[in-house]
Order: sequence, then structure tokens, then C-alpha cells
Amino acid sequence: MNASSTYGLSSQARNLQWLLTDLVEEVPGVNSVAVVSSDGLLLLSSDPAAPDTPAASSAPARPSGPRGASADLATIVSGLGSLTTGAAALMDGGSVKQTMVAMEHGSVFVMSISDGSLLGVHATPDCDMSVVAYHMALFVGRAGHVLTPEVRSELRQSMENTP
Repeated sequence: MNASSTYGLSSQARNLQWLLTDLVEEVPGVNSVAVVSSDGLLLLSSDPAAPDTPAASSAPARPSGPRGASADLATIVSGLGSLTTGAAALMDGGSVKQTMVAMEHGSVFVMSISDGSLLGVHATPDCDMSVVAYHMALFVGRAGHVLTPEVRSELRQSMENTP
């Protein structure tokens, strides 16, 4: 979702987009962010330019736009959320608060939002994980009460209409 695609959205939806953009732009090491509904649909995403890293330059080209890298992150976030929720249930661990996967060329963080949605962040390998987690928690705290069924529907529709 870019600035022009926020036209016509409610103030709550625009505020969520602003929070997401702020997370990407203000937190060092964050490459991209996605908010996924409890049923796995992409609600919000950042669609940044590919980072200038050796790993990125050697990686196969990904399609851009809401059904490119953002859709990939949304799929990963949804899958990790489902996997960790199932594991927690098997282990009587209660609800999953956060999941982190550290890889050679980056990290993926997934955090639950109160309505059952998930916030996912793809970050660089040298990011400060505690800073990323802190800012994700801020986003979740601010977004949780705003993600009503009406706003989720509005965001979902907006993502479907994005070229």
C-alpha cells in the first residue's frame, strides 16, 4: 500500500498504514512488514525496494507489488503463526506471543495481535533484535484495538484492489 492507495480509506485504516510505514522507515534493519489476518489474508504490507546486500543481489528476482515479496512474507507469517500455535497447543504452552527465525541472511519475526491477526517483519541479519521486537510490540499495542472486523474488511478490499 503506498500513499496514493490510502485515498478513500477510513482514518483507522490510514493510521494503521502510517504505523506500518513508520515501523519500516524508523527501525534500523527492517526490510519489510506484513499484517496478516487470522485466516491468512494479507491486510497491510510494505513493499520496499530490495536491500543492497550481497544476499539480495544473488537471490532470484521476485515479482514486485502486493502479490510479490509482500505476498511471500504474508505466506511465511501465516505459516509460522499456524505452526507455532499448533506447537504451543501440543505442549500446553498457552498462546504464542512472538516467534523469531534467525537465518544467515536475515531474520523473520512474527507477533500476535489481539484480534488474532499477525504482524510479520523481515529484517537484516545484523538488526538489533530487541529493538525490532520492541517496535513490533508498540505496533501491536497501537493496532490491536483498531483492527475491528470493519477495518480488516476495508484493508483486505484495499489490498485486492491494489494493482
